[in-house]
Amino acid sequence: MSDGEKAQPKRRRGRRRGRRAADSATGRAENRAVETAADGATPTSRPKPRRPRSTHHGPGRLRTVHETSAGGLVIDGIDGPREDQVAALIGRIDRRGRMLWSLPKGHIEVGETAEQTAIREVAEETGVQGSVLAALGSIDYWFVTDGRRVHKTVHHYLMRFASGELCDDDVEVAEVAWVPIGELESRLAYADERRLAQVADELIDKLQTGGPAALPPLPASTPRRRPQTHSHTRNHRVDEPAPGRKNGRGPVP
Repeated sequence: MSDGEKAQPKRRRGRRRGRRAADSATGRAENRAVETAADGATPTSRPKPRRPRSTHHGPGRLRTVHETSAGGLVIDGIDGPREDQVAALIGRIDRRGRMLWSLPKGHIEVGETAEQTAIREVAEETGVQGSVLAALGSIDYWFVTDGRRVHKTVHHYLMRFASGELCDDDVEVAEVAWVPIGELESRLAYADERRLAQVADELIDKLQTGGPAALPPLPASTPRRRPQTHSHTRNHRVDEPAPGRKNGRGPVP
């Protein structure tokens, strides 16, 4: 018999001895547990190691709330030549000190429809009164504030200027301005609102071609019955006005 044939059985016997040793150790541990239980003590198992508690609170741990707002794009001269039409925008200063221009908007309060909120918020944030002509569309987005994950939906409307003069008395607004219709896409800070400006441009064409009857009907809107949360994410007005600001129907910045 060769050396290779003699070595193979030895390895198998070694593996069997290893298994018998392991089985023996397991049996001794079980016997000790049985003996301890027989003495009247409760056998205890080895506690599992605890995983370290994570200090990171992801979005799933935050309370989710839903908010609904409404606003409008109010146009002065909407029935006249396109080059004379201007829209009322509001400006807010972000954390980097940049002026961001957007459409006026705000929370829908109890007892208000979305259209009523749009008229009120335009008046509060710009100082001018408008009447709703058609729906521009809705924007929804998520953000985190005050330990809450907020899902906000904003309904926007195309509005005809009725009366008033631009005013930035609202503490949440840094500036207000009449901006020519042709400059809206370059002036508005947010892509979703630039898209709404394109929709407004199409609706104005329909209005001038076929009159108010050519506009799509307003979607149904019912008064809000319950109050909602109000997130505090807006930037407050700076103490000093920006240089060269013009209120009212004057030169645009």
